[in-house]
Amino acid sequence: MEKAILVTVDMNEKLEWPLEARAAELKELARSSGASVVAELLCHKEKPTPDLFIGKGKFEELCQLVHQKKANLVIFNNDLTPTQLRNIEKGLADIRTIDRTQLILDIFAKNARSVEGKVQIELAQLEYLLPRLTGKGIHLSRLGGGIGTRGPGEKLLEYDRRKIKRSILKLKEKLLDIEKRRTALRKRRSEAILTTVAIIGYTNAGKTTLLNQLTNSKNLVANRLFSTLDPIARSYTLPNNQKVLFLDTVGFLHNLPHHLVEAFKSTLEEVKMADILLHVLDASSEKIHEQEEAVYKVLKELGAENKIVIDVLNKIDLVGSPDRINRLKKDFEKSTLVSSLTGLGMPMLIEEISQLLSGLVTDIKVDIPHNRMDLVNLIYENGKVNYREDRLESVYLEATIPVRLKHLI
Repeated sequence: MEKAILVTVDMNEKLEWPLEARAAELKELARSSGASVVAELLCHKEKPTPDLFIGKGKFEELCQLVHQKKANLVIFNNDLTPTQLRNIEKGLADIRTIDRTQLILDIFAKNARSVEGKVQIELAQLEYLLPRLTGKGIHLSRLGGGIGTRGPGEKLLEYDRRKIKRSILKLKEKLLDIEKRRTALRKRRSEAILTTVAIIGYTNAGKTTLLNQLTNSKNLVANRLFSTLDPIARSYTLPNNQKVLFLDTVGFLHNLPHHLVEAFKSTLEEVKMADILLHVLDASSEKIHEQEEAVYKVLKELGAENKIVIDVLNKIDLVGSPDRINRLKKDFEKSTLVSSLTGLGMPMLIEEISQLLSGLVTDIKVDIPHNRMDLVNLIYENGKVNYREDRLESVYLEATIPVRLKHLI
């Protein structure tokens, strides 16, 4: 396990998150990547210095910490230029240094399982590392392993810039093919009359655990950031017999680098195309309001900020104070309180989803001839039959069906 020192700098920017909160999240990111945090350095700076990002005094303090703690990794919570990276590593006697973006990319590379996820991560890493090659910043001879080098890190040792640029073009072509297949899949879902519910939220808010509880699935659950990277789809039948498809999505993050949003755009399109959004919030987190705002910033960037949203206050079993629960109820008036771990509040959540989707269903009375029994089957599969009468030459049905199915009947 690598021993890391974390550096968080407050640039006196008007940010929603205070310095301590950003430092705490960096620590959680480092933990998720597999690092052991041995020390933290917090500092204030009017503006970054072009050579070391932090001042010389703080840099000397960092050097002392590295020596005292025998650290072999330094992680900055701010994005560094190639020149700053080179100078910092040189001043630290070649102690490997990465910034927040590279750390996030490393966690993504660690958790990607699907072909699409791996392609997206490799593309983002190559585009990030391209300007940081020898002569501009990072020395490739030091990219042979460790946190910040998962994915194409080792491969870069054998690459030159032209090869990397060709690889980027090939990866973009692969993503275009994957996006075409994903678009075709969405079309088939639409034709299958499936209503989609995308589960969104801040990373580690409990989205996958909620999906497992709702659909009785057994997907990977881990108490770390970005444990679920690839989208997961599970079907579920509501009490009114309406079939829905729950989609678990990649977790959002405060100040998520723009190019990462771009890299995952085809995956995040699931959010934009969903009928409703299930926004999972960690009720036990002291930063719940800031996390909510971070999620809506990403939704806005995706053009999905006006979607129908159900707020779900998860991990309510971890909230010990009745006063805090009352404050949460006041702050999130229309939310549903649940524990995806214990199942508390799940019937209420299912009922709320059913009521919200009731606007997407309609009642019909139809007399279907025997030579169109395929329509009868379609109604049974996708709706709820309230009354049936088998007649001499037809089947009479009174049913509740999805609105999008009505034009087929």
